[in-house]
Amino acid sequence: MLNFCANLSLLFTEVELIDRFKAAKQNGFDAVEIQFPYELSAEVLKNTLEEQQLKLVLFNIDADDLLQGGEGLACVPEKREQFRLAVAQALNYARLLKPEAINVLPGRCFNEQRKQDYLKTFQENLCFATGAFAPLGIKTVFEAINSHDMPGFIVDNGLRMLDILDRLSQPGLFMQYDIYHAQMMGDKPEEFIARYADKIGHIQFADSPGRGQPGTGLINFECVFSAIELSAYSGWVGAEYKPIGSTADSLGWL
Repeated sequence: MLNFCANLSLLFTEVELIDRFKAAKQNGFDAVEIQFPYELSAEVLKNTLEEQQLKLVLFNIDADDLLQGGEGLACVPEKREQFRLAVAQALNYARLLKPEAINVLPGRCFNEQRKQDYLKTFQENLCFATGAFAPLGIKTVFEAINSHDMPGFIVDNGLRMLDILDRLSQPGLFMQYDIYHAQMMGDKPEEFIARYADKIGHIQFADSPGRGQPGTGLINFECVFSAIELSAYSGWVGAEYKPIGSTADSLGWL
């Protein structure tokens, strides 16, 4: 049986973030994830999680201007010190919230001539983050984002993630595998998960195209969920989609 968690950055946005925890619990979730939790203090989040008897599975390190169309943080050579401050911020939250994993978004490079420098910076920053979180027993994960939605993203498919894992060979470092982004790049999620489950630290999903709930696109989620269940992956599976209609109405798959 799969363990599903709700991404509170995309689900239950009908209410404020602080109220989404209760909404998730009322709709059958025992765990949640948040892209960027920093608008609320770690203490407030901890108390809210305890009140609702929810587990926080994952959150992201700050990504600077990535979601506003910029290059982001983790791969930009000129932002190394800013990245280390973001790791320190995430550590402060992690000590209280005890997530299973923390995600590092690679970011974009808009100058093709500098791409190798950006990749090198990202790999160095990944090692730094892994070294910071591992003593707390927290996995560091990083994800590929499809280059249709985010042109210039320096890690855009599963094979690129595998290459970075092999290069760095860090025990606490894993892939965050997003089924939506994989499908958008022409990957076959069922085959990838079956083959590389031991290298995956977290899984997320949305249908494709459109990034809505299962049943709104072309992905056969019966096959995908079955592949996850039959694989060696034993972690949480994050619902990170943009509901078409209300969030509650989008949960028929659950």
